[in-house]
Amino acid sequence: MASGELDPGDRSPRLLKIAEVADELGLTTRAVRYYEELGLLKPAARSEGSYRLFDDDDLERLRFIRGLRDDAGFSLAEIGRMLEDEEARERNRARFRTTTDLEERRTILRDALIRVDRQHVSLLGKADRIAAMISEVESRRDHLQRHLADLEAGRTPRHADPGS
Repeated sequence: MASGELDPGDRSPRLLKIAEVADELGLTTRAVRYYEELGLLKPAARSEGSYRLFDDDDLERLRFIRGLRDDAGFSLAEIGRMLEDEEARERNRARFRTTTDLEERRTILRDALIRVDRQHVSLLGKADRIAAMISEVESRRDHLQRHLADLEAGRTPRHADPGS
């Protein structure tokens, strides 16, 4: 049986080596190691030969990191803060469920709100930058359409720079 495949009778989690993870997610092994160096990722285990082994939670975390980096344009520092906030929210959730102390519950909820507000501000900043970029592209498109309309109507465009 190949590494990473599940034995139907085995209930242990699927563990993949770094090359298998990189291949499955379309990342380089260097990127996976770098995320580990930055503290964005901690392998689930190490093999007897000290190979990094990753489970399904690690793969999901890497997909999340890749999406924030590639799709949303977050820096690795921003991703680190987002992941830290998510981990803190999980810890807060567990603490909240195990305590009946009202003051501790208030403290937990205040901390959770601070973290969610920080994520909200970060996401709004990205949305504002993207909206500005969209507006700029739409303006350039309108400008080019006016030039094209002038030419099709037999008029000479005011200036002939197609990139503006």
